[in-house]
Amino acid sequence: MSGLGIVMLVHTSLERAAQVARHWTANGCPVVLHVDRNVSTEDFRAFHRALADDPLVRFCSRHRCEWGTWGIVAATQAASEVMLEEFAQVRHVYLASGSCLPLRPVQELIDYLAERPRIDFIESATTADVPWIVGGLSHERFTLRFPFSWKRHRQLFDRYVALQRRLGIRRRIPDGLVPHMGSQWWCLTRQTLEAILRDPRRSEFDAYFRKVWIPDESYFQSLARLYSSNIESRSLTLSKFDFQGKPHIFYDDHLQMLRRSDCFVARKIWPHAERLYQAFLTDADRARPRAEPNPGKIDRIFAKAVERRTRGRAGLVMQSRFPGDGAEQAITAGPYSVFQGFAELFDDFEPWLARQTGARVHGHLFGPDRAEFSEDQSLVNGCLSQAAALRDYNPESFLKNLIWNTRGERQCFQFGPADNQAVNGMLARDGNAQISVISGAWAVSLFRSRRSFADLRRQAARLQQIEAKQLEKLREPWTRARVRIWTMAEFVEAPMEPLQAVLEDMGVASGRKLQEVPTMTNLEGFGEFLQNLKNQGMHPYLMGDFPVGQSPASLSNTPRKPYLVR
Repeated sequence: MSGLGIVMLVHTSLERAAQVARHWTANGCPVVLHVDRNVSTEDFRAFHRALADDPLVRFCSRHRCEWGTWGIVAATQAASEVMLEEFAQVRHVYLASGSCLPLRPVQELIDYLAERPRIDFIESATTADVPWIVGGLSHERFTLRFPFSWKRHRQLFDRYVALQRRLGIRRRIPDGLVPHMGSQWWCLTRQTLEAILRDPRRSEFDAYFRKVWIPDESYFQSLARLYSSNIESRSLTLSKFDFQGKPHIFYDDHLQMLRRSDCFVARKIWPHAERLYQAFLTDADRARPRAEPNPGKIDRIFAKAVERRTRGRAGLVMQSRFPGDGAEQAITAGPYSVFQGFAELFDDFEPWLARQTGARVHGHLFGPDRAEFSEDQSLVNGCLSQAAALRDYNPESFLKNLIWNTRGERQCFQFGPADNQAVNGMLARDGNAQISVISGAWAVSLFRSRRSFADLRRQAARLQQIEAKQLEKLREPWTRARVRIWTMAEFVEAPMEPLQAVLEDMGVASGRKLQEVPTMTNLEGFGEFLQNLKNQGMHPYLMGDFPVGQSPASLSNTPRKPYLVR
């Protein structure tokens, strides 16, 4: 008989529990089984008969076990007492469940514990130091009373907690006891376990923990601190939980991942995972080389799974779950660039940008008449149509689909106050967006049109009002997009610097000066146009202080900031 004893708590899948129990005893480890009283008498008797021939198997008195209640601790106490009384050779007691599965040869675990005869392996930390509490009750689980089951009587549970808070009720924690928390699955030395179970104050501690919420995660974890001289605050059982605090279930396709963990035991194993049970309940000759248990090897996989479940994938909305607003870091699948005012200020901006960056450069994707795709296409990747009615049914999804369908190729498009403004909020929130704005440049199109000045004035007032609200949104503190804003006056004064900065943001032209620049439109008379708007009672302030009677050519002759006009 080995110096390792197994206490196993069983409540479902009794056939699997019997299979694992025989695996433990075949390697010389005595097993004490606690079977939940919720299991029918008929099933319990059949389970008892199935293991009656094994001399290393014992059964203890049965308790009704329910999540979050005292019954699980009582069951553990009863089984541990039988273990200590029946098997004097046992030096370490390992707590497991019926859904636990040994991942390595049992002899490796026996040898590992024999080399550490005085170490207690139990996760034990104060409530202030644990990051895994889900549900809001941390220290209060030790200072309030919880006589009602959280699962069966949720309303009574919540109301009684609220009543105690309102009345200021606080339970007295037993003298000398500091509440600790940790995984239920521990491995304690015989000395520590005997000290806990035979303590003269046990009745006091038991009475206190009977009304603690989820006492199986705090009873032994707290009392071990009173008696153990050497605690390693970790569990030898691989047990993972999701963001809701529910345990992950391991299936057949987790085989290689479980092997990489090098852990001795894992839970919870799906009872029908035939491949896992067949692979791990093997002889020592077929086992992997010995290694220190390292669940951290697979922590990254679980962290990514939690992130995928809670945040989804950037730019992709699951059909089964629409993500909460603001939960995503990047709304779209990849970086893209938005240019506002550039196509109005430069005659050949779109082909120039395509040559400089190799990106796909669209026109006004959210223009009032249609989506202006590059090369005048009517359909693009994913059968996205240029039809404005289809696009405007859900403009945000239209942009998400465009970026998702063209992954690997940077998308650029023009935007302006005359376009559909429904995507403004998304553009500001999206960390993948690079937004460059020349405020007031929309007036160039009005300046070059031949409409009546009364119409131009009304249109200018409307567009300025729209752009002002947009800029206000882009300047909000919660904006995640990379935003650059210039007034038209300051941009025209020295256009090379903004163009260089924009291209560097896109990852091109870094460390070298631009050799080719777009052709700026003829702005002769634009200052007078703005003055006429002022004279008619409309104040065009978004353009900045644009001088009257000066053209960009004269403005750009300063040797400090030269600009080449072709």
